[in-house]
Parts: sequence; C-alpha cells; structure tokens
Amino acid sequence: MAKPGEKFKTEHSVFDAFTNRTLFKLITAGHFRGLESPISVGKESNIFSALKEDGTRIIVKVYRLETCDFNTMNSYIKDDPRYENLRLSKRKIILAWVQREYRNLMLAREAGIVVPLPITFQNNVLLLEFIGRGDEIAPKLKDKIPKDKKKFFEDIMDNLKKLYQAGIVHADISGFNILNFEENPVFIDMSQATTLKHPDAERYLKRDVKNLCAFFKKYKVDVDEEETLKKIRG
Repeated sequence: MAKPGEKFKTEHSVFDAFTNRTLFKLITAGHFRGLESPISVGKESNIFSALKEDGTRIIVKVYRLETCDFNTMNSYIKDDPRYENLRLSKRKIILAWVQREYRNLMLAREAGIVVPLPITFQNNVLLLEFIGRGDEIAPKLKDKIPKDKKKFFEDIMDNLKKLYQAGIVHADISGFNILNFEENPVFIDMSQATTLKHPDAERYLKRDVKNLCAFFKKYKVDVDEEETLKKIRG
C-alpha cells in the first residue's frame, strides 16, 4: 500500500516541485483532501475540483509558473496602483496575479456581485467556492444559453455597474468568464480586473461591453453599446 507521501507524488506529478509543496501545505492545513479530475486545463492555469473532509467541494486554481503569459499579466498589473512597488520578475508577477484575483473577488463580493467566494491563496494556488450542484459545476455562459436572454444580459450589466461603482472594471468579460448557474450570471476569472485609476480602464470597459453586446446579438437580443455604457457609468 502506497504511503501518503508517495500517493501525493503520483497524483501531482504533473506539477513542478514548488507547486507540489504549495498544494501539500494547503492539504495539510485542512483546506481539502486531494484533487479530483481537472475541470479545465489552460495555458496559464489548471482548474480542479477538490473534496473537503466533510464531502463538499471547492475549486483549486493552479497557475502554471512556466507557461503563464508574463507580458499580458504585466500589462495589467504594472499600472495598478495597488502594485506600484512590485519588482518586475516573472515569478513575483505571477504570485502577485494570484493575490490580485483573490482581492478582486473580495471587492466584487463587497459590491454585491455574485462571484465565487475566495477561500484562501498561497503562492500560485487559489482556493475558491465551488459553484454548482453536487459534483456538477455550473456551465459557462457560452455552453448554456439562458432561457430569458434579455434578463440575463441586464443582470450582467447591473453587475458591471456595481463593479464600476466600486471602482473596478472586469477587463475580460465574455461568455467564457461568466457561469450560468440556474439562470443567473456568476462572474469568474477576476485576476485581470483593474481599478478605474488604471490608464486603460475605460478602454477595458468599452471592450467588455462590445464583447457582451456582440455575444447577445448573436441570439437576437436587442442591445446597444452606447446605451449600455451609459447605464454602467450611471
């Protein structure tokens, strides 16, 4: 019978030693028992569900240290006043990126926006609330079009307005970064969200609105970019 350490090594052989040590610390701290099957595997991060001791699930988001797009991350973070003293090294940028997603999710929740509860983070690993029922995670908007498309669009815009009033723009909103959980939108992937003090904040907002309007127009929803921008800005 394999020892716990050997079992951990086998299950986590896909990760580098630094990430494995981080995951092991989070497991020994009691946050979860172990990783389940991957939910998504991307260039920058791997997302897993994980079981807790009580049988409930959380999300484990692991940023890949070797394949993250450092230049894109740096373009968002270098003008963020919250990180103005950050020394530019690839690893420090990635670790700050994880912290940034945690902070942005907390700010979004404080603003009354439905996002996964950020549980904790350590190094390049972020733990999040599992959004779904049982072992079935909520689908992304692109994979499950809502029945009442107009209402869903308006709910998204209300959330973007709340975010804007809190001094933040999402900066990467799309059908990939919104979950459709029981016909209600849930924003995810908040690492690139930035404050209105960022010099590109308005450009990011316009891009978000343009992308969403284009998405919903494909499904015959009557939306207007300029009117939507006015509503978000209040």
